[in-house]
Amino acid sequence: MIIEEGAQLIGSVVRGPAIIGARTRLVDTYVGPYTSIAADCVLIDAEIEHSVVLENSRIEGVHRIQDSLLGRSVEVERTRVRPHATRLMLGDHSRADLE
Repeated sequence: MIIEEGAQLIGSVVRGPAIIGARTRLVDTYVGPYTSIAADCVLIDAEIEHSVVLENSRIEGVHRIQDSLLGRSVEVERTRVRPHATRLMLGDHSRADLE
């Protein structure tokens, strides 16, 4: 497991092999094996494994992200507005598997 300088883990669990990038902040989050979280990310109340998250991304209130790739400056959060809906913005040649 690699936790780079300036990373903060608050009430979080990281199970390696995993990489947590510099200045990334994990709050009440589970990071499972085979996961890489790049620098300057924020994960709050989240669960993720077997995934890659690139720089400056934010994940909040999302439970169970797996086998995924999130690009730079991505924001993923669970809506609190009703009715609940899934909103997607996907680029060319994308694939989304929804539960």
